Parts: sequence; structure tokens; C-alpha cells
Amino acid sequence: MSKVCAICGKGQQSGNKVSHSNRKYRRSWGANVQKVKVVNKNGAIQSLYVCTRCLRKGDLERA
Repeated sequence: MSKVCAICGKGQQSGNKVSHSNRKYRRSWGANVQKVKVVNKNGAIQSLYVCTRCLRKGDLERA
């Protein structure tokens, strides 16, 4: 599953995980994307991966 939003392009972020003893190591966070059915500009129904922020904002027309 592609972890990139089709609307805003939000994807994977990376950073440090810090333990209680303050040791740091690299890790990554995936975007919270959901598979939704969307109506295109020409009226066709398409299945896209969209982040939950774009779903809440209403940047798309769901089928």
C-alpha cells in the first residue's frame, strides 16, 4: 500500500525515537492514509489513497 496522499502529497516522515535513557535511533512514521472512492472531474469513480486530514477538510467529492 502506498503511504502517500493523492490530494496533498503527504507521505512518510522520519526522525529519532528517543528512549528513556535518551538513546536515539532513526525511525519513520507513515501518513494515515485511507482508501476511498472519489468522483473525478469527468464523473468517473476512482479509488485513491487520501490522508485523514484531507478527508476532514472535504477537499474531495466522495462517491
